[in-house]
Amino acid sequence: MSADTTDRNRTLIRGARLLGGAPADVLIDGGTVAAVGEDLAADGAEVVDATGLVLLPGLVDLHTHLREPGREDSETVLTGTRAAAAGGYTAVHAMANTFPVADTAGVVEQVWRLGGASGYCDVQPVGAVTVGLGGKQLAELGAMHDSAAGVTVFSDDGKCVDDAVIMRRALEYVKAFGGVIAQHAQEPRLTEGAQMNEGTVSADLGLGGWPAVAEESIIARDILLAAHVGSRLHICHLSTAGSVELVRWAKGKGWPVTAEVTPHHLLLTDELVRSYDPVYKVNPPLRTEEDVLALRAALADGTIDCVATDHAPHPHEDKDCEWGAAAMGMIGLETALSVVQHTMVDTGLLDWAGVADRMSHRPAAIGRLTGQGRPVAAGEPANLTLVDPGHRAVVDPAAFASRSRNTPYRGRELPGRVVHTFLRGRATVRDGKLA
Repeated sequence: MSADTTDRNRTLIRGARLLGGAPADVLIDGGTVAAVGEDLAADGAEVVDATGLVLLPGLVDLHTHLREPGREDSETVLTGTRAAAAGGYTAVHAMANTFPVADTAGVVEQVWRLGGASGYCDVQPVGAVTVGLGGKQLAELGAMHDSAAGVTVFSDDGKCVDDAVIMRRALEYVKAFGGVIAQHAQEPRLTEGAQMNEGTVSADLGLGGWPAVAEESIIARDILLAAHVGSRLHICHLSTAGSVELVRWAKGKGWPVTAEVTPHHLLLTDELVRSYDPVYKVNPPLRTEEDVLALRAALADGTIDCVATDHAPHPHEDKDCEWGAAAMGMIGLETALSVVQHTMVDTGLLDWAGVADRMSHRPAAIGRLTGQGRPVAAGEPANLTLVDPGHRAVVDPAAFASRSRNTPYRGRELPGRVVHTFLRGRATVRDGKLA
């Protein structure tokens, strides 16, 4: 038997459509892109035939719930990062609503080290804005930033920082080190007992309505605070046409405001709630078709900066129950790119370069991840994703890497498949399977 002379530290990707353009070869040497061009040669390198595949920079998620520590029955850092790699991600931001809450340097460092041990993607912890997500006292923002985890994004996601004085103080505090406050925009008094979007469907079903103004009023207040302080504000999971107009106005003023939209808010509407299937119960709720179209247009024109999954895993008993008792949230890491292809690329609203911008470059810039979201070019980190855009398949959650199965796309046909993912040159997904 002849010896295997393949150099596992060198990979030649042959014939990939770089950002959906003309075919090119990409040589990976160690953790770096060594060359991009035509007819590259690399003796001994492992060769990946990428004919027909689209090559993107590794995806970056600004909004992932990994649940560890405290809710390992839903997800762990290992299972969540495996799901991320399967979805084409090379970095995720882990939200702070764990048990205990990630409101100290010790907890964020724990999550960061678990991410490093997993090896499937980079994990950047998001620190809580307030102690215990209680909204009353600022958490240790400076200590979390100065920790080994180097936290720059802070959010009480799952709860709104509804106290204007606390929000102002948080914006002032993080300004000193270039941090960002990511706000879950939900006026709590306007959403007491709310179960779904307030509108025709909620009236028909007799379910408590969640008005668009509950989101929009907080966004309006906070963009004014961000402008006053001169500090960075990021709007989590923006979901209404009115919210789009507020962000567009703020950006027109040149204020330091960014925003994200989830894949499910680009595709699903509140009409699905007529099924009473709790898989469609989410925070913020699914909105109207008018809202969905406004969100797509805003993502296309750059008013909304990026797509973030809000991957929210739950064990089956928290979803397989009556609507009123069900937890809010959907998983999304393994289907996000397919949903974006379906809603944005296949509709002509974005090209693949636009997808790279909204799902890699911009989220990495907002989160200050210097080694992620980089161009596919010589000398850059080899964080890469290869996608087959012609693939179509019915979503089967049993095949997911996530520990949870609460996907709203079960049985729905979606386009695209992640074929290979590389984290600093090392394959985390190979031929559609976790490496």
